[in-house]
Amino acid sequence: MNGVTKEASFAYDRADARVRADEGLSGAFRSFIDRIKSGDLGVLPVVVGLLVISTVFATLNPVFLLPNNIVNLLFDASTVGFISLGIVMVLLLGEIDLSIGSMSGLASAMIGVLWVNQGYPIPVAIGAAVVTGALMGVLYSFLLNKFSMPSFISTLAGLLALLGCQLFILGPTGSINLPYDSFLVRFGQTLVMPSWLAHAAALVPGLMMSILGLRQMKARKAAKLSSPGMSVLLLKVVLITVLLEAAVIFLNLGRGVPWMFFVFVVCVALMQYALTRTKWGRSMFAVGGNAEAARRAGIEVKRIRMTAFMLGASLAALGGVFSAARLATASQQAGAGDVNLNAIAAAVIGGTSLFGGRGSAWTALLGVLVIQAISNGLTLLNLSSSLRYMITGAVLAIAVIVDSLARQSRASHGRA
Repeated sequence: MNGVTKEASFAYDRADARVRADEGLSGAFRSFIDRIKSGDLGVLPVVVGLLVISTVFATLNPVFLLPNNIVNLLFDASTVGFISLGIVMVLLLGEIDLSIGSMSGLASAMIGVLWVNQGYPIPVAIGAAVVTGALMGVLYSFLLNKFSMPSFISTLAGLLALLGCQLFILGPTGSINLPYDSFLVRFGQTLVMPSWLAHAAALVPGLMMSILGLRQMKARKAAKLSSPGMSVLLLKVVLITVLLEAAVIFLNLGRGVPWMFFVFVVCVALMQYALTRTKWGRSMFAVGGNAEAARRAGIEVKRIRMTAFMLGASLAALGGVFSAARLATASQQAGAGDVNLNAIAAAVIGGTSLFGGRGSAWTALLGVLVIQAISNGLTLLNLSSSLRYMITGAVLAIAVIVDSLARQSRASHGRA
């Protein structure tokens, strides 16, 4: 018995030594390499792709990296970003919503009709558009939960129905101009943050990272689990703070940081917190990984599906509102064209898996920056829309291939 106790004590000492060895910058670097070898690439492909895209377009046209052009890029990215953030919620379950473009178009039309034509206050018009999106999400989840109708089919039907509603409420004129001097239009086209406020906001992510990191380190050490260590946390905080402050300085050389983009980033951060720090968020990943296993574990799969589709359609509607503000018009073209493609592509390119169970809210932000950089760069080069579609489609195909290869690598690594 005494021998067993000594052996267990020796094993514990070795495990404790491994915990200590994992701490620090060298341990964090080894963990990073191990994750890459196992197929967990994280945001690395997106960051590398964004750097390559920026380098290529800046070489072909130096205007691409001018501060004011990047400011315009961020304004445009915000509208598609909200729609992409919504599709991330649905993709996490391994489902799809093909009606997000039409939902954004209908929301845009509702803003024009309710606010401009009928004189309702703008908050009422926005609220009605978002509630309409939420109701469509409830309908999609009902069809899936009650009749097992594939989301591909139900949302394809929704795409046609919502498009019809958009054309109907806009009437024969087909478009409604929004007042250029209104707050909504100025918010979508010209309003930027004061310089001091933008710099203060750039400090917040580092501060939150410090608080949450210290709390996590304390909890893991109390449970005798490995912890990255103070040096790793400090390096992360310094890097993110320096990068954000440098970005603010660069944007302030032009018009400044757009309020619309700031609101989008705040929404992304809130959704990321909900996904990673709440029971609902953990349930989302569980259902996306294996719905039957999640059901047997006591998770209300039907309720999780309903909230995901509600969020997806509501955020698509909000994206339509910001799109109307950006264009200062509500028209039949809103939500059409490449809106669906760009929103879904942004989520997948950012790192959200089409197979469910893997992704984050940040993927919407990263992916939409890639998509908008491509669109902006091709526009500066005066290339045709046909080439823009083909290039964006090729980037999406590459992202899906990378996702599939990563899944295969993780599966083989797990069997090993």
